[in-house]
Amino acid sequence: RFFDEAEAYAKARAAQSKFQKVPAWEATLEATSGKQQIMVHANYERQIRSAVAWGKRRGYRIIIAAGLDAWRVADLLAKEKVAVVLDSTFRLPQRDTDPHDVNFRAAGVLHKAGVPVAHSVKMGSWGASEIRNVVYAAARSMSYGLPREAALQSITLQPAKMLGVGDRLGSLTPEKEATFIAVDGDLFDIRANVKKMWIAGHPVSLESRHTRLFEKYKNRPKPKR
Repeated sequence: RFFDEAEAYAKARAAQSKFQKVPAWEATLEATSGKQQIMVHANYERQIRSAVAWGKRRGYRIIIAAGLDAWRVADLLAKEKVAVVLDSTFRLPQRDTDPHDVNFRAAGVLHKAGVPVAHSVKMGSWGASEIRNVVYAAARSMSYGLPREAALQSITLQPAKMLGVGDRLGSLTPEKEATFIAVDGDLFDIRANVKKMWIAGHPVSLESRHTRLFEKYKNRPKPKR
């Protein structure tokens, strides 16, 4: 019903020269026209198939988010050019008939089929606090069949493309913003540390309350014996 009303608004807006714009509906124009992708949260195969059919019927460009069963319909997603944001790499198998590493291999299966893949952490109210661990989801997928370059793109270029900013972010390419980090080891190694960061070519301080407290107490006087 929501999208029916959004499309009706778009048609009325195009048909009338003097039209009173409604900001809330204005925000839907790029999605209903197919310019902007719509993220559909779907986990199970029947939900994903239904979402793909819905997007195709309406002429929308969709992205499957969560995608627990996306690997089961990889060929369909590749055929319909539907990207996937995976948030289930470290989740237990969804069925007792699935192998223990089914979610470790999911990204590799999708990539092999030709589906653009991005990694995320468990979506929901606590997701933001865990996003620092997204690199380890990509690393685990890499150790179970996802090529290294694809693993790197799954946390850089692919998310940028899905959000419509791939022309500015996601890779170190001429004409793009110089937004990147410097690491003292392999990015996919849990022992590596981010040492420097630049946003749009400008260095950004990594100082935080945690680093200030570390420096403060690291230099505290030694107790007298």
